[in-house]
Amino acid sequence: MHNRVNIEQALFTYFGFNAFREGQKEVIQAVVDGNSAAAIFPTGSGKSLCYQLSAMCLPHLTLVVSPLLALMQDQLAFLNAKGIPAVSIDSTQSKEQVAKIMAEVQRQNIKILMISVERLNNERFRQFISKVAISLLVVDEAHCISEWGHNFRPDYLKLPQYRQSLRIPQTLLLTATATEKVVADMGNKFGIALENIFLTGTYRSNLILSVKGIAACEKLNYLHLWLSLRDGQSGIVYVTLQHTAEQLARQLNAKGVNAVAYHAGLDSAVREQIQSDFMSGHAPIIVATIAFGMGVDKSNIRFVVHYDLPKSIENYAQEIGRAGRDGQTAECLVLASGENLTTLENFVYGDTPEQSAIMALLNEMQQTSLVNGQWEMMLNRLSTRINIRPLSLKTLLVYLEIEGVISPLYSYFAEYKYKLVATSIQLEASFKGERLAFVNAIINTSKQAKLWYTLDLEALQKVYACERDRVLTALDYMDNKGMIELQTKQMTQVYQVNAFDLAPDVLAARLYDKFQLKEQNEVARIHELVAFFCGERCLNLQLAEYFSDPHLHQACQHCSVCHGEIAQLPSLPDLPNLQGYDFNTLTFDARTRLAEQSSAVLLSRYLCGLTTPIFTKHKLKSTSAFASLEKYPFSQVLNWVNSELMGIS
Repeated sequence: MHNRVNIEQALFTYFGFNAFREGQKEVIQAVVDGNSAAAIFPTGSGKSLCYQLSAMCLPHLTLVVSPLLALMQDQLAFLNAKGIPAVSIDSTQSKEQVAKIMAEVQRQNIKILMISVERLNNERFRQFISKVAISLLVVDEAHCISEWGHNFRPDYLKLPQYRQSLRIPQTLLLTATATEKVVADMGNKFGIALENIFLTGTYRSNLILSVKGIAACEKLNYLHLWLSLRDGQSGIVYVTLQHTAEQLARQLNAKGVNAVAYHAGLDSAVREQIQSDFMSGHAPIIVATIAFGMGVDKSNIRFVVHYDLPKSIENYAQEIGRAGRDGQTAECLVLASGENLTTLENFVYGDTPEQSAIMALLNEMQQTSLVNGQWEMMLNRLSTRINIRPLSLKTLLVYLEIEGVISPLYSYFAEYKYKLVATSIQLEASFKGERLAFVNAIINTSKQAKLWYTLDLEALQKVYACERDRVLTALDYMDNKGMIELQTKQMTQVYQVNAFDLAPDVLAARLYDKFQLKEQNEVARIHELVAFFCGERCLNLQLAEYFSDPHLHQACQHCSVCHGEIAQLPSLPDLPNLQGYDFNTLTFDARTRLAEQSSAVLLSRYLCGLTTPIFTKHKLKSTSAFASLEKYPFSQVLNWVNSELMGIS
């Protein structure tokens, strides 16, 4: 049925374009012909059109999973301007707005619905979307599904499962940054045939790549001089840490350069204003952490500077991809000094849970599942209790699923609260017979405070045998009709705990080893990055090989290496010997507040400024010694802490 669509004609009808860009036609044709496909195109080369036009040629809804709100907003603005019925459901919307959008989706008035991957953990949303006919699942930033990718997100691993349970016939994967290993992994997880994986290559001839080896103390003056030769141009300067963004923006302004700091720590309204000023040209230069850039589709960005080294080659490729989208020449400069290498590596060590914390998790699972084989948990509470960062905890739970130790059953909101808006007379006018008896049973068995009722399913079951789903559907219906005001909170995930094949201590050790392997991979990735920047071969050619680009076979002739400038990292200044520090004074606050939970790993993280849930609980980040040794490699600090603790004992 689909292959009768003339996609060239559709391109002009819906978007007013006369021709496709490289790779777009092949991807769209594959999807319209009924296949699942993957598009690996460089940043800014039109990946979005692949799903947008496909959606208009397919009979039912296209569901787009995107990792960032900013990406969704930009794409929606473009689609709505073309008269295409596209919407998103996101955390910034009121319940009334969400209800209105859902009603439009249900009436089949919407062609494209954009959501975050986390939205699929929402029981009410899954219930709703399972009743909607969907033609295509689109996964944006699809490299997030692979553990070998640079931005692995555990929730993405569940997408193949969701696709199956929602009976979505086709998938389209989109990404700009995927190595051969990641492409294979993505394709396998969604069963995409090799002939439907399309790579257009990463090379963009209008980007001038250059790397300058420079000592940290010289970077500010060098950057100032470099920017003064590009007065009036628009660009982004990337840094690693939030406080560096603030500091560098201040320093540049003091030297007469109009620069604004942007990072995730700023209020969302402030971030939106800065982004809007940048787009309009009022703020020509943004000094930003990587929180800035995703979804920023500004065509005339003339330069991207990495004041600090990026996190990985993939991040570098993605970040420079924001420059020169208008096809005009744009410059991409890296100021390579080794100082922030330690920061990048130390970040990696902060993600690895302690083996004792993994053991605590396994013990809790075993204990609480003894009654009915089920284990319930709320992620943030559990994260604080066993002291594993939320993202690492999500990864750990995915590992346990892969090991067959747990199977996800369902997730639900632990608490449903509602306020009655309609009177009992109005309810009687709306419901009749058994339905009225059911609604009254819900209300009468709910726990009542002054204004708010809390749903009590156990009490309801005693007087009215019914499925949980039916109760939630009734509450949703009443909420949508304005009879009640409904609030849900505390997402609880329920797992089936299967018999452990291995003793808990053996399993904990094995899982810890997996994290150690992940840690080694991440550190190797940083070293790979340094080798890339300091290499003696063309930068573009190295990038092409890294991303299996089939198109570039010779040196580009316009990067800094091709011009004979090979970067060398200056040797790092010597740091004072750790033995010269007073261990007792530096760790006093941490040891006092952590008490028996104190360990060599935690004390080392404290000194290196690596946050962990327990530090937030004990307000350790505001103590004077937090991050006092952040310039030292974590492994060195850990060795020193271990030797000091042995001396104390």
